[in-house]
Amino acid sequence: MAMAAATNFCASSSISSTQKTAATLPSLQGQTCSLPSRHRHLLSAGRRPAGLSVAATAAPTAIQQVDGATSSGKASKALPFRVGHGFDLHRLEPGYPLIIGGINIPHERGCEAHSDGDVLLHCVVDAILGALSLPDIGQIFPDNDPKWKGAASSVFIKEAVRLMHEAGYEIGNLDATLILQRPKLSPFKEAIRAKLCELLGADPAAVNLKAKTHEKVDSLGENRSIAAHTVVLLMKK
Repeated sequence: MAMAAATNFCASSSISSTQKTAATLPSLQGQTCSLPSRHRHLLSAGRRPAGLSVAATAAPTAIQQVDGATSSGKASKALPFRVGHGFDLHRLEPGYPLIIGGINIPHERGCEAHSDGDVLLHCVVDAILGALSLPDIGQIFPDNDPKWKGAASSVFIKEAVRLMHEAGYEIGNLDATLILQRPKLSPFKEAIRAKLCELLGADPAAVNLKAKTHEKVDSLGENRSIAAHTVVLLMKK
């Protein structure tokens, strides 16, 4: 009997103490803020002080930040550098031109695409947009828009470069890898790299281009598709 009374007394004291702590909290009606650490046990216990808005209990801060960007998607601070990765792949079909990096490559197959299907430039555009935390190429230049039917991909890369400069960045360096079984690109690599440097306004020493086969594996190795990867480093001006 004495033990039960003691238990009831302790429980009553604990509830009274919690209510007293809640009563001493300042009024936060209509505000979004984080609770001081000494009061967070109220939330973890499932109790919310009177006058405290749901927004204040939902997250420790009103604005979530990831890598300098707010939830609105706009940069909250200028980062000294940004890194982006791009990837693209197109089917190779007869009757289409094969354009890589703005250079027309002689081949019996070309890229089937809404625009000119330049897999390298599309990949580079996505890398730059990704580094800037912007939407990808398909969102900015949708493939269901007749305006971009057959468009030269140089249009897309010039827009990406404009956005890069507008944000206050320039190319630090860029490394791209093309993956295709045929044709061999060694006779065209320097022309492709020079054109890419021209479009980017970048020093040739900052742009690298590699070409790999796919060892006759899957659609890439069977000359049914072509792919590209690009990593880009943007530096604050």
